[in-house]
Amino acid sequence: MVLRLTARNEKESLTVNLADVLETVATHIEADAPAIVCDGEVVTWQTFDNRANALARRLLDAGLGEQSKVGLYLRNGPDYLIAFAACLKARLCSFNINYRYGESEVDYLLDNADCEALIFDAEFATVVGKTQHADGLALKLVVRGDVAGTTTLTEVYAGDDRPLELTRDSDDLFLIYTGGTTGMPKAVMWTCGALWEAQLPGMALPGRPPPTTLKTLAEQIRSGQGRYCFYIAPPLMHGTGLISALGILFMGGSVALTGRTSFDAAQLAGELQQLGCDGFVIVGDAFARPLLDVLDSNAHQHNLTHVRAVVSSGMMWSPEVKKGLLKHMPDAQLIDGLGASESTGFASSITTRGVEPAEARFNLTGAVVLHPETLTPIQPGSGEIGVLAKSGALPLGYYKDPERTAQTYVTIHGVRHVIGGDHALVEQDGSIRLLGRGNNCINTAGEKVYPEEVEETLKAHPDVQDALIFGVDNARFGQTVEGVVSLRNPVDADTLINYVRTRLAAYKTPRRIHILPTVPRGPSGKADYPTARSLFEAAMQTAEA
Repeated sequence: MVLRLTARNEKESLTVNLADVLETVATHIEADAPAIVCDGEVVTWQTFDNRANALARRLLDAGLGEQSKVGLYLRNGPDYLIAFAACLKARLCSFNINYRYGESEVDYLLDNADCEALIFDAEFATVVGKTQHADGLALKLVVRGDVAGTTTLTEVYAGDDRPLELTRDSDDLFLIYTGGTTGMPKAVMWTCGALWEAQLPGMALPGRPPPTTLKTLAEQIRSGQGRYCFYIAPPLMHGTGLISALGILFMGGSVALTGRTSFDAAQLAGELQQLGCDGFVIVGDAFARPLLDVLDSNAHQHNLTHVRAVVSSGMMWSPEVKKGLLKHMPDAQLIDGLGASESTGFASSITTRGVEPAEARFNLTGAVVLHPETLTPIQPGSGEIGVLAKSGALPLGYYKDPERTAQTYVTIHGVRHVIGGDHALVEQDGSIRLLGRGNNCINTAGEKVYPEEVEETLKAHPDVQDALIFGVDNARFGQTVEGVVSLRNPVDADTLINYVRTRLAAYKTPRRIHILPTVPRGPSGKADYPTARSLFEAAMQTAEA
């Protein structure tokens, strides 16, 4: 399915294609300069560019046409970024697949995205083989292993790696699937021009404007300035990881990664020191707390005083953890960003040595706080609660979902805005105090969990009468997924938890379930989440007493 829409908002988007950006970097940087470092492997800029060319040609040879959809079902590693670049080069539209998804969720994405080709890690072959839509794909390529009847990416890299002679467009798309706050995952349609424009402010060197054209970018690359090495700890299959990595590559820097299957704070600390990383990207306390524990308990083993920036997005990053990290990296800026797949950079908070961090306090970065009904600005210090909104370089909307697009992307006084799901108060000084989502969406370690999906899965069990799922505050993960159920027939909580785990992603599985005689609901049948949570917490306290 070819989708060609205009990316123009209230002003012309910059006419730059991201493949051309990456090729400009590769052309003007030293061939042996590192582009990606992963678990001891160094992929130079020349190798990165050549492999992306070879993969782009293989995708086109399979018969894929302009903006055909290519699924990336991969853990972190060089191949993820190479595959993303190859799709851009070939004018194909990549989309991310969460590697924590189960069979039904992966099948939904393949169908919803109109997928025509799939690049996947060998460990996910069983899931791919069980999906209904995988058999009809034009091409399947496997990474980190062998799968019978499937070509490996290593074989593809040995093919024709000459540059492609294509004229690309700033409106070429890539999709970022997000769990969002309602229903099944939905794909945000980013254009190359919009993301480039959104990234430019962060690409400016001290005392110089950002490189708005390929010519000025080439000059910056040749100067050797701005080539930072950043460790990307979050998954590339999430917007935070991918967009952060792209920002480093666009400046000719080096992206450090690990392909290991779980987060290891000691490994992160060691590699930050060994690689001499200028900075690193995390997801709030889920990453920061374990890292701080490692640094505190091994104060003389890890020296991170060279770190100049730590960037977080996606979940709460508590003040006490920030202060703790600054003891180990005293010259670093701790940048707490508030964004979404639907837009970058709503607000940010920067903490440095000597600055007392405040919980959930941010400064707006191009965003505004609007009254949720009138869409008029909230007056500072008024005490009114508003929703965050942002204009500027924005995605087109949601793929194949005009209704949700119209709800989220709204034109106000002739200017297109994205209305975020975050609610906030505007302080007298113009800063904001973030209150959180205005619904029941659960944010656990940066993953978004839609309660109704888990509830419906539980209620499909033959012994379950009713169920409610909610988030409970957790120091490390922000929230954990918890729930209450009522039963038709006797069954224990562990059995129900395992039942969900076999059907949904692990992070959607309730950590604990409390069994009640009746699940609390109002007279109309509407779920009474506050009462359910109170009953659950009281039961847990009694059990621990």
